Amino acid sequence: MIRKGFFTLLLLLPAVFSFAQIPTPSGATPAAPATVTPPDPNAAVMSFETRDHDFGTIQQDDNGTYLFMFTNTGKEPLVIKEAHGSCGCTVPRWPHNPVNPGQRDTIKVTYDTHRVGVFTKTVTITSNGKESPLVLSIKGKVLSKDAYPAFPTNNNSNSGVPYTNNWDNGSPTN
Repeated sequence: MIRKGFFTLLLLLPAVFSFAQIPTPSGATPAAPATVTPPDPNAAVMSFETRDHDFGTIQQDDNGTYLFMFTNTGKEPLVIKEAHGSCGCTVPRWPHNPVNPGQRDTIKVTYDTHRVGVFTKTVTITSNGKESPLVLSIKGKVLSKDAYPAFPTNNNSNSGVPYTNNWDNGSPTN
C-alpha cells in the first residue's frame, strides 16, 4: 500500500511542477536584455591619498579618528549621498555640500577605541561619482588599560605594603 502511494506521488509530482511554470502567449517576443549605459566621462571622481589606514597598536580610549583626504578630479561637482560604517563602532562624517572639481575635502572616520582587541572596519560611500559605492577601511589593535592598580597601597603609609584594615577598638583607623 505504501509503495503504491509513493509511486503515485512520484508520477504526479512532475506534473504539478510543470503546471507551475508561467505560460507565454504564442507569438510573444522575449524581453530585450537590459541596456548598459556607458559611464559619464564628465562624472565626478573621488581621488583619495589612501583608502585604508592602519592605527597600529593603540591604548584603550585613545584617539581613534582618521581623516581620509580626497580631491574631486572629475569635471562635475561631487555629491556624497551617504557614508556608513560596517558597524555602530565606526562613525563616518562627510561633506554634505557638493565638492567642486579640483576641490579637496575630507571624510572623518572615528572608531570607538573603548572596545578592546583587533579590529578591521569599513566605511561605504555612495555618491554621484564614477566609482560608487566606494569602500574605505581602517584596522588596528586596541590594548586594554588597567582599570585598577594591581596592588593598591595605603596612601597614609610609605611602607609599600598593600592596603590593610587596622581595627582597634572596633573602628578602622588610617
